[in-house]
Amino acid sequence: MGLLIRLGNRRFLLFTLLLLFKCCLAWFVVFEDGPSFMTMLTEIPFFWLVFCLIEWFATKRKLLYYTIANLFFTILYFTVLMYYKYYGIIVTYHALSQADKVTKVGNSTYSLMDPYYLLIFIDIFVLIAIPIWLRVKTKKIHINLKPISKTALSVVFLVSIVLCYFSIWPNRASMNENKQAEGMGILNYEIYTIFADSTEDTELIEMEDITQDEIDKLKGAQHIEETKYYAAGKGKNVIIIQMESFQNFLVGLEVDGKEVTPNMNKLARENFHFDSFYTMVGQGTTSDAEFVVNTSLYVPKHEAATQKNVKKQLPSLPKLLSKEGYTTATFHTNDVEFWNRRELYSSLGWDRYYDKSFFGDEDHVAFGASDEVLYKKTAAELKKMSENGKPFYAQIISMSSHHPYNIPESKYQMKLPDRLEDTLVGRYIRSQNYSDYALGKFIDELKQSGLWENSIVLLYGDHQGLPVYSLDNKERNLMEEILGHEYGYPDMFNIPLILSAPGVTYPAVIEETGGQIDILPTVANLTGVSIANQIHFGEDLLNPGPNVLPMRHFLPSGSIVADASVFVPGISFEDGKNYPFDPLKEDESKATEQQYNNALDLLSLSDSYVVQLPDK
Repeated sequence: MGLLIRLGNRRFLLFTLLLLFKCCLAWFVVFEDGPSFMTMLTEIPFFWLVFCLIEWFATKRKLLYYTIANLFFTILYFTVLMYYKYYGIIVTYHALSQADKVTKVGNSTYSLMDPYYLLIFIDIFVLIAIPIWLRVKTKKIHINLKPISKTALSVVFLVSIVLCYFSIWPNRASMNENKQAEGMGILNYEIYTIFADSTEDTELIEMEDITQDEIDKLKGAQHIEETKYYAAGKGKNVIIIQMESFQNFLVGLEVDGKEVTPNMNKLARENFHFDSFYTMVGQGTTSDAEFVVNTSLYVPKHEAATQKNVKKQLPSLPKLLSKEGYTTATFHTNDVEFWNRRELYSSLGWDRYYDKSFFGDEDHVAFGASDEVLYKKTAAELKKMSENGKPFYAQIISMSSHHPYNIPESKYQMKLPDRLEDTLVGRYIRSQNYSDYALGKFIDELKQSGLWENSIVLLYGDHQGLPVYSLDNKERNLMEEILGHEYGYPDMFNIPLILSAPGVTYPAVIEETGGQIDILPTVANLTGVSIANQIHFGEDLLNPGPNVLPMRHFLPSGSIVADASVFVPGISFEDGKNYPFDPLKEDESKATEQQYNNALDLLSLSDSYVVQLPDK
């Protein structure tokens, strides 16, 4: 028994409508204004180009090829909206190199997904299931697809090419990739990035033209005759604690009268608390923070620093301090292979690293042993290191408060009010409360062993924990309740830096703008290590001047943190938008075009410098 299904030209329309629904869903999530009539003009022509090719070259099984094309576009749109939910930018082929990380942080990825996103796949299952069901029922299926006129195909193909071209060409100069994708259409943008990169003429700045004077000039730094605190901590140990996903708004925060981070609060009250300090990570997130802090270089444009820059002989803080007689070690409970840290640590010049093979997997939280295990075993190792008569530099990377913040109930140290339960904000606060508890025990051990008084200690967050793009309306309202204003980019990227240095620091809140790139020169100043002959893009936070911090990820290209605002360009600087640190001082905090241009030049200098460094 046979079944005759006549679809005729309607398959062209059917798959156009299916994909239009999917692209509208992606536009609704990704673009502020959502889908519009322009969505059809920019997205549909690309569908039609593919459909015309199927009609021309597929003599059999055309419906199958339509379904395959539909599946490919569906996966692409799904990837775009999921990537945007965490990173805030449009995913491109560059992210393929990090695809394996998705499986390793699966819970973190899945937590970003709203259930209705899965609607995007329903038609795929239907298109596959119906022929299977019919085959079972009728034993034989004959699908007669009425051919489409070749003249009509030619007209549609040519019109589609013209529409795609006129979507891409006028928008190619836009600095803001999100604006580019909105003007071009997502599919056109994805193709454009491939060809634009392949034809891009990257002009390297010669090594002799990359000077510290030029960098300082672009940053607006002024020469200081007498540097404050130089060598004030000479011979002291250096302990840098990098705290997972820790944002500055947590410092001093109370929920229903209970302090969320009492130990960080105490440290902030008793020491220097840099209140306008910002994350500068890229695609490599935590590992990028390790790179920036230890090199005072910017992260690459399209890749994690651990993928691109670690093949070079990098100047670094471990190497600087090693020359001064320090022993150096870094501590992280994850596997050293994750984010290619083995190569990173080799390039940075650490004497030794401690990873999962040392800490084990006992008391598992997130991706490894808990912060309590991290700090307990690290404290014992630091005590051993101090017994050899040489100062040490240790960097400690916490991990228990990793997105999506699902710590075991046995680790709960506080009870949340009902309004915060079962929300990303609530889980975040609870996990940071636990991490602060573990940190407090570590600080106590350092003080009891005498290491605290003989060490320069810096604590900072690695990157944001609550991306603006990941929050639903309820969670945005909760953040507004917590902050007293709408949660935005300045809050999101603002991380704390707390500095304790014997004989130097005292209770003070320091409001000059700084970023992770500034830690190396600050430590070098305190320890009396000269960096006069080492290129660095940060500045000493104890002798601050004007500062500009280019952002390389999580915001479109050209975004900067300036003295009092986060600036995001539009198509150009002129139609960009300032997000002031203080919402009440919007008119006083606008980034200038000079700062914007200088930031772009600084990135070019950094990229050219790293490319021309000798290989390891």
